[in-house]
Amino acid sequence: MGSFSIWHILVVALLFMVLFGRGKISELMGDVAKGIKNFRQGMADEPKPTPPAQLEAKPAQPPLDATAARPDATKVQ
Repeated sequence: MGSFSIWHILVVALLFMVLFGRGKISELMGDVAKGIKNFRQGMADEPKPTPPAQLEAKPAQPPLDATAARPDATKVQ
């Protein structure tokens, strides 16, 4: 009990062939093969990371004087 004999496998294979037919099995295998091929192409065509844009060098600006930027900063409350 629990083991499959060759007769069990043959009956299941026969039922499978009757239900799906020979043409359906070949179509199914062809679709599976196409899916695998598309998957492999998708993995091969992964987008390569683009290099970051070169930063433009801006001329250095002298630091702003804190009191010049805020004239109200010198007021005492």
